[in-house]
Amino acid sequence: MPNGERRCCGGRGIAEGAEGGTRSRLSGLRCERVRGAEEGAAVRSDRPPPPAMNSLEQAEDLKAFERRLTEYISCLQPATGRWRMILIVVSVCTATGAWNWLIDPETQKVSFFTSLWNHPFFTISCITLIGLFFAGIHKRVVAPSIIAARCRTVLAEYNMSCDDTGKLILKPRPHVQ
Repeated sequence: MPNGERRCCGGRGIAEGAEGGTRSRLSGLRCERVRGAEEGAAVRSDRPPPPAMNSLEQAEDLKAFERRLTEYISCLQPATGRWRMILIVVSVCTATGAWNWLIDPETQKVSFFTSLWNHPFFTISCITLIGLFFAGIHKRVVAPSIIAARCRTVLAEYNMSCDDTGKLILKPRPHVQ
């Protein structure tokens, strides 16, 4: 790991900062380099933790996180819309070319490659569609929902969730008896 960078929070993240260590707000662990300690291990410090955050600071942090998440998801929407349009156009072209290829009486009489050679529109659109899938278009058309789903997974540990636009949903605390 580069100088000034340490694994923390049970190995789930990386803290950067001064050599004295940093404090993870969510887990309460102090993340420090310790000689002889296992790489990536988070250790409890002998120093007292900084004072707990008050409700106002927590609310400000949640609002800032929500703002950043909604901003990030909304910035993905234009690109996602363009990829969806490309996928729709190429899919319609492939379907149209396939229909013309299948209803052509010559298709049954000649070899497969000759029939593809006789229908360049279908061949080119089919190759383009396959190329788009190899390039990852299937992930790009659903990128905002992938981000939201991953955030929901992480936020579930803190009794929170988010909708598809990135707005936070606070869940009630479970009652321990």
